Amino acid sequence: MARPLRLEYEGAVYHVTSRGNERQKIFFSARDYARFKEYLCESVIKFRYLLHGYVLMTNHYHMIIETPEANLSAIMHYLNGSYTTYVNVKRRRCGHLFQGRFKSIIVDKDSYLLELSRYAHLNPVRARMVEKPEQYPHSSYASYVGTSTDSFVTTSSVLDMVSTKVHERRKRYREYVERVVAGGCENPFKAVYGGIILGSTDFIKDALSRIEPQQLEKEETSCRRPLSASSLVTDVLALACRQSGLTLDQMTDPRCKDVRKKVLYLLKKKTSTANREIGDLLGMCPAAVAKAYQRYVQLMERDEQLRREIEVFEKELSRVKG
Repeated sequence: MARPLRLEYEGAVYHVTSRGNERQKIFFSARDYARFKEYLCESVIKFRYLLHGYVLMTNHYHMIIETPEANLSAIMHYLNGSYTTYVNVKRRRCGHLFQGRFKSIIVDKDSYLLELSRYAHLNPVRARMVEKPEQYPHSSYASYVGTSTDSFVTTSSVLDMVSTKVHERRKRYREYVERVVAGGCENPFKAVYGGIILGSTDFIKDALSRIEPQQLEKEETSCRRPLSASSLVTDVLALACRQSGLTLDQMTDPRCKDVRKKVLYLLKKKTSTANREIGDLLGMCPAAVAKAYQRYVQLMERDEQLRREIEVFEKELSRVKG
C-alpha cells in the first residue's frame, strides 16, 4: 500500500487530518469532543507547538499546527494514542480507532495559512451540519471571532493577516469567512504538489531540498516521481524563454521546433510532468510527446553540439534550483 512521505523540520506548518477506521465515528458524545480538546491542550503544553486551528467532525478531524521543533509524529502519536485508549476503555472496545496513518500536508504559512483556516472552519457548513460556522461548537472558530476562547489555540498569526488593528481583527476575520458561506470557497488542496506540499514555487523547492534521498528509496512511498524531480516545470519554461528570447506562446509554436523539442526533452528528463501535461503545454498528443522524446534522445547520441547545449542548460537549471 502506498504511504505518503513524512517530512518534518523545525518551523514547519502542517494541515493534519485523521479519520476513523473504515470512516466510522470517532466522536460519540459531547464528552468525547471535550476529552479530545483536553488532549489537545495537554499536547500543546507537552510538545510546545502552535495550534492555529482545529475542527472536530463526527468521523475525522482537521488541525493546522506549527512545529518549532521537528516533532509532528510525536505529537500525533500522543494525541491519537491517548484518545484511542480513552475511547476503547470507555466503550469497552479494542483495536484501532483511526484509519491508518494520519495525513499531513506541509503548508506555506505566508501564502496559505489564512485561506486554510477559513477552509477548515467551513467544514461543518459544507457538510450541511450548520448554516454558519459559529453555530458549530467543536472547532476553533469561536476563539477567532471572540465568542469563546480555547487557551491552547494560537489565533494571532491568522488574525494579523486580516487586520493590523487589534480591535478590528476578529470582526474582519468573521467577514472574511462568512463572505464565502453562500457560494463556497475553492478547495486549496487542488494545488498540493507531490501529495504533501502546498505553497509557492520557492516554497516547494525548499521543501523538496529537505527530502533525504533514502526517503524516496522505498517503493511504497507515494508520489515518488514528483518528489524526486530535480526541477519544476516553471523553472524549465522560464529558463528556456530567457535563453531563447521567446515568450511561452512563441516558444511552444510548432514553427519554433528546435526550441520546442529542447523544452519537451527537458520537461521529460528533469521534471515529473506526464506526457499528457507536456502535450497540453506544447499542443501535442501524449503519444507524439513520447515519440518526440525518443527521437531527441537518439539525435543527441549523434550530435555532440546538441549534447553540449543541453549540458549548459542543465547546469543553469541546477543553479536556478538553488
